[in-house]
Amino acid sequence: MKTYIFPGQGSQYVGMGKKLFAEFPTYTEQASDLLGYSISELCLADPNKQLNHTQFTQPALYTVSALAFLQQQKQQGIADYLAGHSLGEYTALFAAGAISFETGLKLVKKRGELMSNAASGAMAAVLNITESELKSVLLDNNLESIDIANLNAPEQIVISGLADDITQSQPGIEQLGGRFIKLNTSGAFHSRYMAPAQAEFADFIQTIEFAPLHTPVIANVTAKPYQAANISRLLIDQITQPVQWTKSIEFLLSQGDMCFLELGPKKVLTKLVQTIEQNFAKIPILSTVTNSQVNHVVATPQQQVTRWNNTYPIGTEVMVKGQTTPCKTRSQATLQFGHRPTIYLHDYSGYFHLNDVSPAVIKAHIAATA
Repeated sequence: MKTYIFPGQGSQYVGMGKKLFAEFPTYTEQASDLLGYSISELCLADPNKQLNHTQFTQPALYTVSALAFLQQQKQQGIADYLAGHSLGEYTALFAAGAISFETGLKLVKKRGELMSNAASGAMAAVLNITESELKSVLLDNNLESIDIANLNAPEQIVISGLADDITQSQPGIEQLGGRFIKLNTSGAFHSRYMAPAQAEFADFIQTIEFAPLHTPVIANVTAKPYQAANISRLLIDQITQPVQWTKSIEFLLSQGDMCFLELGPKKVLTKLVQTIEQNFAKIPILSTVTNSQVNHVVATPQQQVTRWNNTYPIGTEVMVKGQTTPCKTRSQATLQFGHRPTIYLHDYSGYFHLNDVSPAVIKAHIAATA
């Protein structure tokens, strides 16, 4: 199976979309007419230094990613699933047939304008600690005013709030062993501080009619497929709710053998997916055994083997429990004696149990924020 994924704000760069604008002149002209400025000039030259301003960034990214989808569709057709990170969700809905190119552009134009006019705030990426650890440190430091904006990967989270509060959170996060990276944003996106923008957007989106989706789209808010009746509601909620990217990718991985293709500028989401896949491979597929009192969660060895082989090719660099030097796999995972999930490694004559092997960590890039 195949999923197309679309990036959000933060993936833009000057020069993006050059070949796409040439390939799709009609869409390019339509975008420029609707926006009131040349979309190709903004993306390719950015003469007025506006590309990184939210009200310009969002239409630019939507246009480039939508054209990338149209190019991919001509070459390889539609995917089995679609997903987008924050702003990228609008491109996914366009790709699924829920909205036209023009309607999607109208939505993101309005969204970008409202978010750019929202009260000032700040955001920061927090690496190397879990969501529960982050929530604890915020609580311990009386910083309940900070919201979680993006759950990008198992240990990459973006927080959002008032500028002073974000700054005050840094010492506690670093004391816990986390890495704190202040992001270059002017607003507290995906937080309670976007409520005024959300209210205005809710009024605007009531004028939009959505068509049935021909391909499932995973919603940021729920990490589950959209239903035709809840598109407006979820897009409104998305403005103040966190992007559940980790859970979204885990849902897609749970559907079976899944291939992801990022359509749009850069490969930020591709890096995140790789990290999520690594963590997901360590979690066996679960089946529930129930009696009258207790729900036990068990996994079969065959499920562990299947999960590993669906995620990692031969030659993957891994770490072995109790060792500090990485090595590479020289076989797929196999089931030994009907009950041992195992794999063979280079420079070793015997096999290793999958529970004793883990992929070397790939550092995740910081994903888009809006």
